[in-house]
Amino acid sequence: MPALVIRGAREHNLKNIDVEFPRNKLTVVSGLSGSGKSSLAFDTVYAEGRRRYVESLSAYARQFLGRMQKPAVDYIEGLSPAIAIEQSPPNRNPRSTVGTVTEIHDYLRLLYARVGVPHDPTTGHRLEKQTVDQMVDAIMGYPEGSRVALLAPVVREHEGGHREVFRNARRGGFSRIRVDGEMLAVDEAPELADDEKHSVELVVDRLKVGKASRARIADSVETALELSGGEAWVLDVDRAHDAASSIRVFSRTYRFADPEMSLPELEPRLFSFNNPYGACPACSGLGITLEFDKELVVPDSSLSFNEGGIVPYSPTSQWHRSKLESLAEHFGFDLDTPFGELPEHVRQILWYGSDEPL
Repeated sequence: MPALVIRGAREHNLKNIDVEFPRNKLTVVSGLSGSGKSSLAFDTVYAEGRRRYVESLSAYARQFLGRMQKPAVDYIEGLSPAIAIEQSPPNRNPRSTVGTVTEIHDYLRLLYARVGVPHDPTTGHRLEKQTVDQMVDAIMGYPEGSRVALLAPVVREHEGGHREVFRNARRGGFSRIRVDGEMLAVDEAPELADDEKHSVELVVDRLKVGKASRARIADSVETALELSGGEAWVLDVDRAHDAASSIRVFSRTYRFADPEMSLPELEPRLFSFNNPYGACPACSGLGITLEFDKELVVPDSSLSFNEGGIVPYSPTSQWHRSKLESLAEHFGFDLDTPFGELPEHVRQILWYGSDEPL
């Protein structure tokens, strides 16, 4: 295994020390006060790693950082650019990490936002967005004479009759729509079942590749993108019988397999757990969630509230009693009834609360 090799370290009170540290391992340097731990770790290893990093920068950047002295050591081999965390009392903030304390996190956020490649979390496929010109080029690349239809997906697997969508299509001057894969005239739009999922696409244009002008295709693509919120579908009419290969999807946003999911433009705040925009919605960026254990709250379901069956709520507390008496009166249960014998909906209210006003 490659190692960090130090030979002839003489910084401060070090006496020509030779030592090797394994790479990719956590190594602890311990010893008596004054034995040279800091001289080895900070004044030798860290100082040389920082010096080499600065020396790799441009002359313009180095003029702002100043020249750094080489530590008293014969040579160091296997050294990477180094960081050092200030020796100070630990921060008790749960949001503090090694990344935030060292400020490496700020650089990582910027790096991911600039060179990161988004992928679909469901399929693992790389996500790409396209400009209108790229979409037009792709359509112009179809075999000459191909009959295609430009579609704007306005409903994607949503329950409902979508009558308003059909009315808006008529008002917008569209003559044809595609409902659940079937091409129809707008006036022939069927009555859709409200309790079933449906897909609806507006037919923005129908054309033959090669005969239609580039300007016409660009206008139609932009119309489809505007109507759908960022997507334009191209239906190869001659292959419409094969649904899997007849549709080509173009998107100006990062498109997921799940049509309900989308990804905004990559920016540093997306990668910050301290920013609500990038924090996990479940734990708010803390990495932990607060939950309760039902068996600790009600360890013995044969006891009622008045017998101390709900541990966090004391029957001797006037405040606790008044709250539960109000609940009991409103939802029709008795505080002398054992918790396990209460109706299921009452127990759910005691566990999780109710949206119903008292």
